[in-house]
Amino acid sequence: MPTQTHRWKRLAVHALLCVAAIASARAGDQPQWGQRFSRNMASEEKNLPDNFDPKTGINIKWSVALGTSTHSTPVVAGGKVLIGTNNDDPRDPRNQGDRGVLMCFDEKNGKFCWQLAVPKITTSNFWDWPKAGICSTATVEGDRVYIVSNRGEVMCLDLHGMVNGNSGPFRDEARHIVPAGQPPLEPGAADADILWLFDMIKECGIRQHDSAHCSILLHDRFLYANTSNGVDDTHKVIASPDAPSLIVLDKATGHLVARDDEHIGPNIFHCTWSSPALGEVNGRPLIFFAGGNGIIYAFEVAKDAMDGVEKLKKVWWFDCDPAGPKENIHDYLRNREQSPVNIYGMPVFHNGRVYVAVGGDMWWGKRQAWLKCIDATKTGDITRSGALWSYPLRQHTSSTPAVHDGLVFIADCGKTIHCVDAATGAACWTHETKNDIWASPLVADGKLFIGTRRGEFVILAATREKKLLATIDMGSPMSASPVAANGVLFVATMNRLFAIQKAPAASR
Repeated sequence: MPTQTHRWKRLAVHALLCVAAIASARAGDQPQWGQRFSRNMASEEKNLPDNFDPKTGINIKWSVALGTSTHSTPVVAGGKVLIGTNNDDPRDPRNQGDRGVLMCFDEKNGKFCWQLAVPKITTSNFWDWPKAGICSTATVEGDRVYIVSNRGEVMCLDLHGMVNGNSGPFRDEARHIVPAGQPPLEPGAADADILWLFDMIKECGIRQHDSAHCSILLHDRFLYANTSNGVDDTHKVIASPDAPSLIVLDKATGHLVARDDEHIGPNIFHCTWSSPALGEVNGRPLIFFAGGNGIIYAFEVAKDAMDGVEKLKKVWWFDCDPAGPKENIHDYLRNREQSPVNIYGMPVFHNGRVYVAVGGDMWWGKRQAWLKCIDATKTGDITRSGALWSYPLRQHTSSTPAVHDGLVFIADCGKTIHCVDAATGAACWTHETKNDIWASPLVADGKLFIGTRRGEFVILAATREKKLLATIDMGSPMSASPVAANGVLFVATMNRLFAIQKAPAASR
């Protein structure tokens, strides 16, 4: 058990981190995917453009090349923009081949600052899908960047990279950035500085599937991360049924503090890709988590455990598809009419309610899907008592909802954007696009922004009456969600990141 001296040391480290976070925080930053804690895809940013043109440069502040496959959503903090991609366009000529990459750019002009390069898992393609890159979205607090790599590692990085030296207890960056068996590459100023690292595969027995996908939730002294535990290569077996789906780490040290104890593993239909959210209910904060078994859980927040790994205390649970199969679930593989459900997007907390999009698996399950609204004030099994309304979507979905001004906006893989009344679940309008939508909608400045897998970027009025403002050809598919920060709209295609801002009137 840690001594009193260790306890004081940990508290001192936490205090220093809090001071650093306060010192560098800016009101207009977007340091996490979605609103802080709640995950709501709505922003208070104003004066955003309702049109732009990547070809002519109209309202384009800057743009930079990424890799060729970008599924990570950008975040903006401390004058930096961070986004995950792959290594098909290597920034470091010494580091060739398939890698997961986190790139850091200067927010003002798009100048490349540094990158984290992570070798692939070579066990099989279904551990770490070829060319997928780092799919997770970073979370930033002060000068600390928290990210889950393509290898299932929770990392704490220095926001400034190696330019200010190699800090922290982790000192083996030279070996970490190259595959096993290759000679180390001495890191330079354009490389990431890893402060600490927690390997979920090694420490928790995780069997990640396809790729690690997590947007870390930061609250108080703790990091909450979904683990991407899922099926094996056959898609019919859960190789790690006892592994956690949700873990909690100490943000200062990376030590494991807590985990769920819900035995979700055996009932995961595909994987655990939904990241956690937080909201205050009846005066206490709760963690909202969508398991790979189609159940939404509310947990009490973690405590400062000093003598081992705690089990998160469950407050309520909600089965998003109580009529779906509950036994021998992998017998329903490739069944497009009947299967368990999966949850890709994040649950969103707003005014005592949880909004979540849930449905059949994109690759392996039924096409049926819904937008659900749950009363977060209940306790126990609230599958029936907490169900406020359910709105049918056109097909399976991977989006996170945006709740704003009494409306909920969501997109699906049926090529459709939906506007729904937040109180009743009644349909307001739909808008059809030309291809599937994997991204989440962003609502900001009275507008809705979203991209499609065909490369259309759609801007609609975020109002009860439908009004299409613009459809822009980005020239490349989009998986990432748009982000607004400090008066700028950031849009990532598969191979390029754009900073979009209204040009001065004289320029226009």
